[in-house]
Amino acid sequence: MATDMSPSTPARPPRAKLGYPEYCCLPADGWRHEVIDGDHIMTPAPSTTHQTVSKRLQHQFYTQVELAGLGLVFNAPVDVQLSDYDIVQPDLVVVLKVHTRMITHTKINGVPDLVVEILSPSTAATDTTLKKQLYERTGVAEYWIVDPDNQRLDRYRLIDGAYCREPQADQVTALFGGLSVRLCDIW
Repeated sequence: MATDMSPSTPARPPRAKLGYPEYCCLPADGWRHEVIDGDHIMTPAPSTTHQTVSKRLQHQFYTQVELAGLGLVFNAPVDVQLSDYDIVQPDLVVVLKVHTRMITHTKINGVPDLVVEILSPSTAATDTTLKKQLYERTGVAEYWIVDPDNQRLDRYRLIDGAYCREPQADQVTALFGGLSVRLCDIW
């Protein structure tokens, strides 16, 4: 009887992608937990500068979108499930009235009309690359990257399945003209 004397290595099972059920089991520990392409991403709570800019933008959005009856505005933390393996918590989310059926009691289950991420040192790389690619791939019509440190707002509009960066301006319009934000009001 012949025996194989070569060392054996136990087979490693493929890593399972995380989905919404696994995401719901992550701890409420003060960190922001997200799942992108089935991978768990964690970031610390945002800074006070970040929160100030978020509050000012949310006020503009609420006044012009929600009070005008155009749609609903959400701020983090709110779960947005873009696919089976992509669950994020954007800083701000706008869902226009025609798409509100995607809003459930626990999450936004679908692709919002506008997503805003406000940069922090711990999130800048993810927001400008991984999340930008995710939002583009899943069809988010408008994506804003807000940089409080440099007082800059980069606005991307989805055209033919790819993001096109809009020119810088002191006043930014979005949502087919239903939203207009003066940058001097948020810094």
